[in-house]
Amino acid sequence: MSGLAVLRSTAEWAARYGASGTRAVLSVGNFDGLHLGHQKILGQVIEQAEAKQGISSVITFDPHPLKVLRPGKAPPLVETMNQRMEQLAAMGLEAALVLRFDRALAALSPEEFVRGVLVQELKTAAVLVGENFRFGHRQEGTVEILTELGRRLGFSVQIVEPVVIDGEFVSSTGVRTAIAEGRVAYAARLLGRPFALTGEIIRGAGRGATVLFPTLNLAPEQELLPRVGVYATETRVEGRLYRSATNVGFRPTFDGTLLGVESHLFDFSRELTQGRLEVRFWERLRDERKFSGPAELRAQIAADLREVRDYFHRRDAAPTQPVRS
Repeated sequence: MSGLAVLRSTAEWAARYGASGTRAVLSVGNFDGLHLGHQKILGQVIEQAEAKQGISSVITFDPHPLKVLRPGKAPPLVETMNQRMEQLAAMGLEAALVLRFDRALAALSPEEFVRGVLVQELKTAAVLVGENFRFGHRQEGTVEILTELGRRLGFSVQIVEPVVIDGEFVSSTGVRTAIAEGRVAYAARLLGRPFALTGEIIRGAGRGATVLFPTLNLAPEQELLPRVGVYATETRVEGRLYRSATNVGFRPTFDGTLLGVESHLFDFSRELTQGRLEVRFWERLRDERKFSGPAELRAQIAADLREVRDYFHRRDAAPTQPVRS
């Protein structure tokens, strides 16, 4: 992760930055998905850090706090921690402090967290958060409490207004809902990029030869998967991005019972059974269906591939692209 220092404790922060006396300009949160609302806050973090000659940074947590406090209520996460760090690096942040979330951290009052972490350890100059930001024991800390603590302890607090799309505040919950429902095009609008699954290539059932459309099969690392169905996607393998059609489902034509993610890549003919894979989801085409046999399935896949090509042809012809790839 070029340019981003990923630190796992305040001791690591002190070892890297303590001697310089440089103060942090930061935001605090889970940043799951790093959607447009997060990006707006962090863009202003970077701007203020440059103005104050501070360290543009975030404090985030691993695992997600709800996995410790209320496991049954913990949401499936949009991204892995590695994806999150890659996105922070791409934005140009200087440092990410990833604190292990446990009962001890959860027990800190808002003032204890601010005094102990933000002031004593990070020498914070400014904190930027959204208007619904909560922190500390039982989420008792509000933006009003944070602002008052900043006034008393010598750092500024800026409340950043949310991003609104189609009349709705952009949020991690909204992103998760869109992905789970298969509305990946809308999720891409909220994220500013397509939702992506990453993981290792695994061996499939070997039916590619039967239907004449070979696929690469992914073992996804993410907790959240799109709704079962067929999608227009892009797949990155061996450092190159290919347009592709991806099925997320159970292969009902062959009485499958295990959920799989398999992609047919255009202009790619190699057989791979290992290596890294990333699949970016752009548009949902249809539900997964059970066909009478390989011949009917083959005809439908051919139609799906034509539809995927048409989708990318239309996207290429559009005057502007709404999201970045």
